[in-house]
Amino acid sequence: MEKKIRVLVAKPGLDGHDRGALVIAQAFRDEGFEVIYTGLRQTPAQIVNSAIQEDVNIIGLSCLSGAHNELFPEVVRLLKEKGAEDIIVVGGGVIPEEDIPFLEQNGIARVFTPGTSTVDAANYIRSTQGQGGEPLMAAPQKIDHIGIAVKNLDESVQFYTQMLGLKLQGIETVESEKVRVAFLEIGETRLELVEPTSEESAIAKFLDKKGEGIHHIALKVDNQQDRLDALKNAGIQLINETPKLGAHNNMVAFLHPKATKGVLIELCEKASE
Repeated sequence: MEKKIRVLVAKPGLDGHDRGALVIAQAFRDEGFEVIYTGLRQTPAQIVNSAIQEDVNIIGLSCLSGAHNELFPEVVRLLKEKGAEDIIVVGGGVIPEEDIPFLEQNGIARVFTPGTSTVDAANYIRSTQGQGGEPLMAAPQKIDHIGIAVKNLDESVQFYTQMLGLKLQGIETVESEKVRVAFLEIGETRLELVEPTSEESAIAKFLDKKGEGIHHIALKVDNQQDRLDALKNAGIQLINETPKLGAHNNMVAFLHPKATKGVLIELCEKASE
């Protein structure tokens, strides 16, 4: 029998509204977690002390006051100070999208934005404790292609075709992204060589910062918009919330690298004819 996950739900700072936190606490109990609710106006030190005393696995912080950038990292800092950094900290409340990268960089494992379902939040918590939980969605069909940023497309195509023997499928210009791309067959997937046609393109900026090399991994999916909506509701940071037309008549959308451990992930689906 799996050990029950213990979650501390806490309201740090002077925020005097706890309706949302109470709803979350009850929802987590319904999911089978043992939940401790600390009440309103708790200091980071009080929250950390309670978490250690209660031997919890997760701290869930809720903040509506706008002080999350100060309070949430302080909880993480105090946990480390007391040797309890194995306790995972997640957050929620009214938190602007632009603040999420800062919180993640400062030890908050996941930020659940308004609209996230309690089931998705509970499944994430289970996953942190090795208890799985239902996957958010079906797996992608395959790796559609691996994108490689290059400075000179023609020279790169010559290398991959003549030196490595790959078959060129075609070259096209994607005006919306200000790039030229070449697709080369390799087994069931492809390589996509991407050359900027403007200094304003994202690929040009990538080349300036990191030089030539792997830029993204594209996963072939179905129900693309449904997937994006589900990821957004689960608190995953997206670059594109709606698909756009890309190369090879594919609709494409990108997940933010800060949500994917540093890898730029593209979801692609064939556009309707």
